[in-house]
Amino acid sequence: MFKWFKDYWLDPEFAHKKSFLQRVPFFRNIPRREYGRLFQGLAKRHYEAGDVLFKEGDVGRALFILEWGQIAIVRRDAAGTPQRIAVLDSGDYFGEISLMDDQPRTASAVAVTPCRVYLLYRTELDALLQEAPHAGAAIMAHLAEVLATRLRSTLASLEHKPSEPVSDPEPLMKHIR
Repeated sequence: MFKWFKDYWLDPEFAHKKSFLQRVPFFRNIPRREYGRLFQGLAKRHYEAGDVLFKEGDVGRALFILEWGQIAIVRRDAAGTPQRIAVLDSGDYFGEISLMDDQPRTASAVAVTPCRVYLLYRTELDALLQEAPHAGAAIMAHLAEVLATRLRSTLASLEHKPSEPVSDPEPLMKHIR
């Protein structure tokens, strides 16, 4: 126990890591006393330019938090052509849908420059919910906000697109009732 406490407080990267992670929205509302448990659960990885972090269709099991560097998020269009949909910078996070399900990834992530990321695996989030419930709950609450915002944005964009008329709306309506 003493060794863990000593390592935790004397870790030369602790202050840097804490400062960085407190700026990431996922971790802003985590109580100070639970940061140590969160830090233990994060895996640090380095990638070189051109490295693929994950591919569209892979089963996702982790959230990625970009400490430095740039990551491109790429998705194939209907014709199968890769389309860059975003370039992420320091403090951005991606792969958060993987914390909710074990479904295939909806896009690929490729390092544009050398970068360092922290990974929060689903198993670690589950452990956080048990061992540091305030931290786990803060992460889940932010995740719910992110997903709700994206859903509202998607629905708003659909309002501006012409839709197909439904010949018989009754079968659809019974699912709404």
